[in-house]
Amino acid sequence: MKLIKAQEAVGHILCHDLTQIIPGEFKGARFRKGHVVTEEDVPVLLSMGKEHLYVWEMQLGMLHEDDAALRLCGLSMGKNIRRSEDIREGKIELFAQCDGYFTVDAERLFAVNSVPDVMLATRKGGTAVKSGDKLAGMRVIPLAVPESTLEQAETAAGPEPILNVLPYRLKSAGIVTTGSEVKSGLIEDKFTPAVKRKLAAFGIETAVQIFSGDGVENVAAAIAEVRAKGVDLVLCTGGMSVDPDDNTPGGIRAAGAEIVSYGAPVLPGAMFLLGYFSDGTPVMGLPGCVMFAGATVFDLVLPAVAAGVPVSRRDIVALGNGGLCLGCKPCTYPLCPFGK
Repeated sequence: MKLIKAQEAVGHILCHDLTQIIPGEFKGARFRKGHVVTEEDVPVLLSMGKEHLYVWEMQLGMLHEDDAALRLCGLSMGKNIRRSEDIREGKIELFAQCDGYFTVDAERLFAVNSVPDVMLATRKGGTAVKSGDKLAGMRVIPLAVPESTLEQAETAAGPEPILNVLPYRLKSAGIVTTGSEVKSGLIEDKFTPAVKRKLAAFGIETAVQIFSGDGVENVAAAIAEVRAKGVDLVLCTGGMSVDPDDNTPGGIRAAGAEIVSYGAPVLPGAMFLLGYFSDGTPVMGLPGCVMFAGATVFDLVLPAVAAGVPVSRRDIVALGNGGLCLGCKPCTYPLCPFGK
C-alpha cells in the first residue's frame, strides 16, 4: 500500500472505500475498496477532495480480487448453478437455477479452503434447494494475491466442479399400506395424505396405493403389484416397529429388495428402512413418525432419492451427526439444525 496523487493512480487498486457526500442527494461509497482507478475517475475524485489516494500497486504475477473470484467461481460452479451478475467487493455468489439436490464435494472444498488467502463458503450440501436459493459465496482475502495462490486452489479442486444442483428425476411413487385394521376400515388411513404431500414437494405423483393387510406374503405381493405399474419409487407405510407381528421389513425382503439399512441414527425415524431392487428402484419402509412429526428421517433421505442419487449405508450412518430433531413448535425445518 502506498500514498500517491490521484492523477497518478490510474490502473491502481483502492485500498479502502471512498465516501461521496452530495447534500440532499447522496451519501455513500462512491468508490469501493478494490476498485481499479480509471482516467474518468480522476475528476470525480478531485471533486470529492481526494487529491491523494492509498492504493495497492499491481505487479507482474499478481491477480486483482475480482479476477481471483472469477477463478474460484470456475472451479466451484457446476450443473444448474448461476453466478451473481456483479462482483461486489471482490465477492461472487452462486444461486440454484432449478429445484434440486445440492451436492458439495466436502473433501475438495476443504482442500480449497486450506489454501491461504482463499475462501469458499457454501450452504450445507446434501440438501434440497429451490430455484433462486443462494448456494455459495467466494473471494480472496487480500485485494490482490499471487496467481500461484489460485493455481494451488485449482489443483486442490481438481478438474470437476465442487458444487452441483441435481434436478429431481423420480416422477411417480406407489404406496403399500400395511395393516389389516387399515385395510378393513377400522382405522382411518392418515399416513398416506402426509406422505403424498411430502412427495408432491419434489414433483413426485402418487400413482397407485394398495392396501396389503398383514402377513409377509401379502406385503410382498402388494409390492410386486405396485412395481408392475412401473413406478419410480415404492413406499411401505403403516408399520415399521419392533412388534413381532410387523411384517413390513420381511415383506420388502421377500419382494426381492436388497436392504441398504434397516434402522437409522435419526430421531424421529429410527425404524426407517431403505433398500433397492435390482433395476435400481428404491423402496422405503416408513416409520409411524412420518405421519405426525414435522420432520423425520424421510425428509433427510428423500431429496437424494428423488434426484436419483444412490444412498448407501454409510450415508445413513452419517446422519447421526445432526440427526436429533429438537421438536420445535412450530416446526421450522429446513431452517433448523436437523440433518445438519
